[in-house]
Amino acid sequence: MTGTDTRSDVWIRQYRPALPTAPQLICLPHAGGSATFYHPVAAALAPRCDVLAVQYPGRQDRHAEKPLEDIGELADQLFPVLRARVHQPVALFGHSMGATLAFELARRFEGAGISLEALIVSARPAPSRQRTGGTVHLLSDEELVAELRALDGTAEQVFHDEELVRMALPAVRSDYRAAETYRYRPGPKLRCPVHALTGDDDPMVTPAEARAWSEHTSGLFTLDTFAGGHFYLLEHRDAVLGIIAERLLASSRTPGVTARPGAPAAFRE
Repeated sequence: MTGTDTRSDVWIRQYRPALPTAPQLICLPHAGGSATFYHPVAAALAPRCDVLAVQYPGRQDRHAEKPLEDIGELADQLFPVLRARVHQPVALFGHSMGATLAFELARRFEGAGISLEALIVSARPAPSRQRTGGTVHLLSDEELVAELRALDGTAEQVFHDEELVRMALPAVRSDYRAAETYRYRPGPKLRCPVHALTGDDDPMVTPAEARAWSEHTSGLFTLDTFAGGHFYLLEHRDAVLGIIAERLLASSRTPGVTARPGAPAAFRE
């Protein structure tokens, strides 16, 4: 099996069944992340929202595959898988590197004539404001682990398992290389609404860089800012989950779909 495998069950995880008419939410993980990051999101929104979490090559049950190191290549391989799986209405959500990938997928969807309900991007500069010269992917293993710890997006107990860390680092490094070498190519603006989420103390994105997402759509743009750093959504998970549901369903043709009261809090898996 390789990263070019186009089977839906290789790339997509559907952790909860959904109603046949439920709007779909495609979730793209951050650098080093996996589909399980979104397991609680599915638990919170199903069955009235069909959450499809993407599993990148090189991690968890795909650990034997070579990780991809280019955002464009990843989008090119993933798009036909998603196109065959999704039905309208559909929205994209991505955190950090996943936001850039979501943007590139949104371009491919609209280029193929497929309308999107929304593009929801978290903790990432707008593509036209993408930072250059990132060197995290060139760090030593020890320095890379220190970087991950500083971002506070991984449960601390994970770092106590040396074998697990050793297995995960190649995918983490490849993801950072993909994120740091990404170069935006100008093109038509998206037509779908774009909703940006950010933390006010995130070292990886400034308020201006987050606000610049507005330049990439001819549709509605919103920006929500939370207290916290790069993984602010772990501290504000219920509020973020509510925004995702609201933004998706505000334009959805499926009425009455909201987060289930008392649903599990989302994000850290």
